[in-house]
Amino acid sequence: MILTVVSQIPYAKVATYGQIARLAGLPQHARLVGRVLSHLEENTDIPWYRVINAQAKISLNKLDSSGQNIQQQKLIQEGIVLDGDRVDLKRYQWDGWV
Repeated sequence: MILTVVSQIPYAKVATYGQIARLAGLPQHARLVGRVLSHLEENTDIPWYRVINAQAKISLNKLDSSGQNIQQQKLIQEGIVLDGDRVDLKRYQWDGWV
């Protein structure tokens, strides 16, 4: 169910780990969401990079071959403006509806 919810996050929107847990019917299990996402294959179509922490920060440190943060780069490619490693949740947070 976690991956189903993550797959529904629209282009150029983000959700928090806790938000995904609640929408998946697993309140209080934000860490489980992180664990599930950390086991995805590298070439997955599931938009894992749209999930951020409750402080609106990018919490993954996966780097590409040139040393750039992969999550940050993918969000920027979708037009999400970052302030350092933070996302403006008022502007970019998914409301949970498809």
